Amino acid sequence: MPGEAMQPNETQRQIRDAARAFARRVIAPNAAAWDRDEAAPRTVLREMAAAGLMGVMVSPEYGGAGADFVAYALALEEISAADGGLSNMMAANNSPVAAAIQQHGTPEQKSDYLTRLTSGEWFGCIHLTEPHTGSDAAAIRTRARRVEGGWRLDGHKAFITGGATAELAMIVAVTDPAAGKKGISTFVTPTANPGYKVIARERKLGHRTNDTVQVVFEDMFVPDGDLLGDVGRGLAIALANLSAGRIGVAAQAVGGARAALEAAHAYAGERETFGRPIIEHQAVAFKLAAMATEIEAARQLYLHAAGLRDAGEEAATEASMAKLFASEMAERVASEAIQIHGGAGYLNDFPVEKIYRDVRVYQIYEGTSEVQKIMIARNLDAIVAGN
Repeated sequence: MPGEAMQPNETQRQIRDAARAFARRVIAPNAAAWDRDEAAPRTVLREMAAAGLMGVMVSPEYGGAGADFVAYALALEEISAADGGLSNMMAANNSPVAAAIQQHGTPEQKSDYLTRLTSGEWFGCIHLTEPHTGSDAAAIRTRARRVEGGWRLDGHKAFITGGATAELAMIVAVTDPAAGKKGISTFVTPTANPGYKVIARERKLGHRTNDTVQVVFEDMFVPDGDLLGDVGRGLAIALANLSAGRIGVAAQAVGGARAALEAAHAYAGERETFGRPIIEHQAVAFKLAAMATEIEAARQLYLHAAGLRDAGEEAATEASMAKLFASEMAERVASEAIQIHGGAGYLNDFPVEKIYRDVRVYQIYEGTSEVQKIMIARNLDAIVAGN
């Protein structure tokens, strides 16, 4: 039954524990410094791949771990607990890019591009959002025009995670303007193609360990072999993993909130006021108890949604619920962690300041909180009926 995924099985626990060990050994000791530098070394992504984290759900035939979605979400939580920015790089490479190639790619795309993504030789990014579009993905304007042997792309993409780091781009573009949503296609192609230009690197509140950039395509040639799936099926391919992305964000939010709780709990046990550790004051202990409860509730929401997905059942509403609750919970928990630290929490000497900055974005990407509420509201009749 799908509900069984709410308690991870042995394989899922092993993958979670491996991700946790990697996060604590490699990422956590360096996260604050990388945040200040506004970059993490490219080698970290290769190390993540070597640890099996860049192709968790990919078949072993292409270098992946061949695990299920629950295992992937649990691993994502662990990386996020160490650093939000790198967890987002992991998410982009795993799903949608690797997942889309595994589901829709040609044998050549799988043997070449997919194996490079899982090995860490290459990193993949998704080009969907444009400066004038947010949640309305169907309103994109990037144009792909048919030419001999392939396509010529022109357009402007924004908020691209890893767009300057990536060697492979998954690009959603209009191939037939008259066909509406059925006139959009998806391509997977190297960023080394002439015409792929990074024009701006954004300065951000959080997730500073990854690059978020604006990219333009200027008469960029993409060969026919880099078309992903059928012409006109691009929007469906790009959005097929939308629920998956939302579950992933919920897992990231839980990871960030958990890190905030751990930091606040440790500080409360050490900091003394009125002759005793502040954790012995009921006002502080109750805060920590409420934080722990919210985190576990959010974890069970995302595990339930992930379990439904693994069982092949529809999980769009559950994914939206998990993302909505977990992302808003993470900001509340991180804020309470700062409050427990008092003035120290406002300083970047302590981890909760960075965590607070990192978790804020979870209410925005992969569909804002407002979009999640719209999605849930559309299904209220079934929810109220208990279906």
